Amino acid sequence: MSAPLISVAQEVELDSAKQERIVSDSLFIQEFENPKSAEKPKVLHAEPLYIDLIRDLGARKGEKEWNVGVGMSDKRSFDEYEALIEYEWAVIDRLGLEVEIPVTIYSRQNGAARDITKPSNRIESLKLAAQWSFLVSEKAKSTLALGYIHEFELVDLDKMGQGEFFKGNLFNPFLIAAKRWGRNYHTLIYTGPRIVKEFGSSAHMAYEINTNFHYMISGTRNFVGMEINQEIADGRLFSVLRPQMRVGLAENLLVGIVTGIPLNREQQGLSSFLRIIYEPGGYKPGKHH
Repeated sequence: MSAPLISVAQEVELDSAKQERIVSDSLFIQEFENPKSAEKPKVLHAEPLYIDLIRDLGARKGEKEWNVGVGMSDKRSFDEYEALIEYEWAVIDRLGLEVEIPVTIYSRQNGAARDITKPSNRIESLKLAAQWSFLVSEKAKSTLALGYIHEFELVDLDKMGQGEFFKGNLFNPFLIAAKRWGRNYHTLIYTGPRIVKEFGSSAHMAYEINTNFHYMISGTRNFVGMEINQEIADGRLFSVLRPQMRVGLAENLLVGIVTGIPLNREQQGLSSFLRIIYEPGGYKPGKHH
């Protein structure tokens, strides 16, 4: 076969593969979003992996999910290890609830100055949260949601049993705005104030702005993307870039991998985080995320 004919054959093959991906992706999105019987419609969005959502945007009653997360951060003089377990479910259409228990453990680094005090290990809090998707637009491929997180902060592990069990409260109302551009590109903003009030102390407030950009692989729930976590506190802006990817290992099991790159390097270095996502009962397109 001559070179021009080979070139034409290759172009036809590539074009055919492209059309097949488009059809496959369109069918996947249609199967996910189209309501069955009396179910309400929802829009497919990529969910950030580090500061994740309480439940799918536009969640449908009966959806549920277990998450287990582990991570490590370089705090210059010590290493911070974090772990969490959470359960989230949709009690009614578009209303998701979550219960989470986060744990933090610290380890002093070799060569750390002796005058630096290592933070105490602790079960951070009992975290309860709710999220309501109040606007779902299939035409605009967009969803808006309001949510609230309340954390009952616990005393350090070495102080448990010596008196009080709780040391304060954390209040965190938030707004989410998400949009899918075409079939594969996703953007999401998650923002709101974070107020910490420990017993006997004045309240401390910070404002969080979390911006997300993701590309979802055609016909799958796998994606790559960037989560940008920003916090304004005490007149300063703190930012962390979190490149990430999510991969499906089975129909009801996904793994998310995150790297943290702080732009303010004075007190922290690189970090890593792994999230395991399990959906009891299996993944059902158009019913579960």
